[in-house]
Amino acid sequence: MSTTQTHDRTKKLVTLAMLSAIAYLVMFLFRIPIVLFLKYDPKDTIIAISGFLYGPLSGVLVSVVVSAVEMFTTSDTGWIGFVMNVLSSCAFVCPAACLYSRGRSIRRAAIGLGVGVVLMTVVMVLWNYIITPIYMGQPREAVAELLLPVFVPFNLLKAGLNTALTLLLYKPVNTALRRAGLLPPAPEGHGPGKKMSIGVTIASLALLATCILLVLVFMGIL
Repeated sequence: MSTTQTHDRTKKLVTLAMLSAIAYLVMFLFRIPIVLFLKYDPKDTIIAISGFLYGPLSGVLVSVVVSAVEMFTTSDTGWIGFVMNVLSSCAFVCPAACLYSRGRSIRRAAIGLGVGVVLMTVVMVLWNYIITPIYMGQPREAVAELLLPVFVPFNLLKAGLNTALTLLLYKPVNTALRRAGLLPPAPEGHGPGKKMSIGVTIASLALLATCILLVLVFMGIL
């Protein structure tokens, strides 16, 4: 392995370690109880950014690391929480990172995140049907009655919030890492046009505001 390759690999590991620490920190600081035992936190935003930067496997790695640290520090759900966190994050991040890696554009990022929203919701509804009766000690029939009124809207709102935050934060994070020398300079002419960037920002802010309002309604605050 050449010196340049070693240097690039070291920068990648440093960046992923930093993103893992940030993901854990935002999970710790911004964990919000929503309904029952379900809580929202924005760590999937940081995990998605790591997937956009380095591919889906890096997103999986960050997800596993953050979920493992969470299991041994702040979580009260043990191995069940670890498994559910990894499944949730990977279902959201991997489709987006895979699609984005095939052509780095805002359109592909947005479509990939949209696919991630749907996949995460489907996966988590299925796994909640399997795991939640064990965790809550309730009959499966009782949990099944909660799938549509509780688990589906919760996961849609969670993934919607993280989609909006990812689209808003990815470019500033990418730019900051390039300026710090942790990423190579962007190719000449690379990146979306100004009109598209403004459009995505407005759409992301609208989605973020809508999801926040729906969360407040879901929590009974509004």
